[in-house]
Amino acid sequence: MSTLTPTPTPKLPVQKQAQAGVTILAVAAAVALLYYGRVFFITMVVAITIAFLLDPLVTPFLKLRMPRSVASFIVCSVALLVLYLLGLGLYTQFSSFVQELPTFSQRMNELVDNAAARVDDVEKRTYQVVIPKRFQEAPPPPGIPAPDAGRRRRGAKVVEPPVPAQIPEVRIHSEPTPLLTYLYGYIRSFYDVLLMASFVPFLVYFMLSWRDHMRRSFLYLFSGSERQIVGKSWQGVADMVRAYVIGNFILGLMLATISCSFFFAIRLPYWPLVGPLSGFLSLVPYVGLPMAMIPALAAGLIVYDQPAIYVMIAVVVAVLHLIAMNLLYPKVVGSRVHLNPLVVTVALMFWGTIWGGIGLLLAIPITAGIKAVCDNVTSLHGYGRLLGD
Repeated sequence: MSTLTPTPTPKLPVQKQAQAGVTILAVAAAVALLYYGRVFFITMVVAITIAFLLDPLVTPFLKLRMPRSVASFIVCSVALLVLYLLGLGLYTQFSSFVQELPTFSQRMNELVDNAAARVDDVEKRTYQVVIPKRFQEAPPPPGIPAPDAGRRRRGAKVVEPPVPAQIPEVRIHSEPTPLLTYLYGYIRSFYDVLLMASFVPFLVYFMLSWRDHMRRSFLYLFSGSERQIVGKSWQGVADMVRAYVIGNFILGLMLATISCSFFFAIRLPYWPLVGPLSGFLSLVPYVGLPMAMIPALAAGLIVYDQPAIYVMIAVVVAVLHLIAMNLLYPKVVGSRVHLNPLVVTVALMFWGTIWGGIGLLLAIPITAGIKAVCDNVTSLHGYGRLLGD
């Protein structure tokens, strides 16, 4: 009588196992490279983003038959001048705000003292309401004299407890840090960031002036239909980045305008500085609402005494934030990016962990650029649908 032997389950070929292992190692190496080289990659991403934004501004100068290098230089110079003027205006307002810091500190101390006094008053009233009066001044138990019983006796001499001898305090003074060592340590922490930031204007200029050469040389790396796919991917990434940044700028400008109008109406100090800060900080993912409230509430501490003013400021900022993120953001920005909320959340977590605060700002344009590539490459269409809405 023959017995049925179980058929062995087919195993994954060794080649596929090796390929999966190599893929995992490659992903781990890429994540490590992005983390340890974050200053370099952040600089490149910022420069590429700015170059994509300024590239359409070079076209009118090219129509005037200017060399691309001259047109790129003019556009970069105008952009730097605009940034300088904006920075100068913000610096003027900020320097005036810094001069008010003593008043701000005094107001904070007054508010803290008033809050502490009110808390103590509430505690006393609660104690008087909750605890019966006969227990509020309860006599001491029998056999235990009152603390001032000895003083009440006539002729009795009050014996004060002996004062313990004070132990001399011993302090160990550490050697002062030399000034040069302190300055070196302070500058060293920002050296890499400042060094890479200084390359951004030059990178943007060279990307604009050598744009045709770089695009043509990059496309020559591919042949046939692949070259057309790469060209569409290049243009798709550029359009996606422009749409995201311009959409956020328009929305931030709308919030800044409305915020400035409201702050001017309530005579909030330094409203030209607080309004744009509150408007654009409101667009920061997940933490935008508290960050948008902080500048307005801090400026209000200089002059306002009524708590109702602070409540009104918080309510107005919160309403503007909710309207912008729930109604305007999907129409102005979301319709251009086409990313589903789950992918956006995961992207913010990943890039925020790898690159910190700047990663939260660059997470969505990077992910949108990846989606643009997946949408134009046939073999990656599935990933594009996974990322899309």
